Amino acid sequence: MANTRSARKRMKQNEKRRLRNRAIRSQVRSSVKDARAADGASARDAVREAIRTIDKAVSRGILHRNTAARRKSALARKLAAK
Repeated sequence: MANTRSARKRMKQNEKRRLRNRAIRSQVRSSVKDARAADGASARDAVREAIRTIDKAVSRGILHRNTAARRKSALARKLAAK
């Protein structure tokens, strides 16, 4: 357990951030899953939405930009193959 006041505060901040990051990461995974499952005309919109959520995660510092680029590229390849 943290001894100093600043350490206790840091623990609370870390927990808040962990929960926020977890929620956003889950949202990214869900949107990517929906984009992969979509077919037809809705696939393009689903991929666009997934790319938006991935980019938001990068701007918030939750995903590394190279990881995001790799995931977006995979989605685009999948879309082109359909």
